[in-house]
Amino acid sequence: APLNTAFVFVLLGTVSTMSLLGGEAGSAQWPATFKGRALLSAGGEEAGDTPFTRKEIIGFTIGSISSVLYLCSRLPQIYTNYKRKSTVGVSFSLFALVMLGNTLYGVSVLLKNPEPGQSESNYILHHLPWLIGSLGVLSLDAIISLQFLAYRRGKPGSPEERDALLGE
Repeated sequence: APLNTAFVFVLLGTVSTMSLLGGEAGSAQWPATFKGRALLSAGGEEAGDTPFTRKEIIGFTIGSISSVLYLCSRLPQIYTNYKRKSTVGVSFSLFALVMLGNTLYGVSVLLKNPEPGQSESNYILHHLPWLIGSLGVLSLDAIISLQFLAYRRGKPGSPEERDALLGE
């Protein structure tokens, strides 16, 4: 049920975004560009601030939805580990490699030079969903790593949990 709910949310969000942006480019009713929120900019209108194009708005929206889903993907594991006070059956290697991948991805986005004429703050704003997705999940993976440390001497799990993992 949660997966179906998430799917419906993503589908409706995508369809509504596409319908809102579906007008003709350059028409008076649907402008071809959209300025980012002033609160997210580093210091007002800088030389080199470029507005979002319609295509970038769609990408930003899809990236934002992806980022939220990616962040939410770690919460069930964190809660299950906390509830069981155990990380039995969870692969630390998986989380270690994902942490390394997210770190490298986030740093690569931060180290990439902005397009010619684009300010650094505008570049960060345009790439915010991907930075939140990679570096935000990194923080949740760090919580799971701390759970590995905290629960390493904990109980190995109830017989029902072991049977469920080993059965069938």
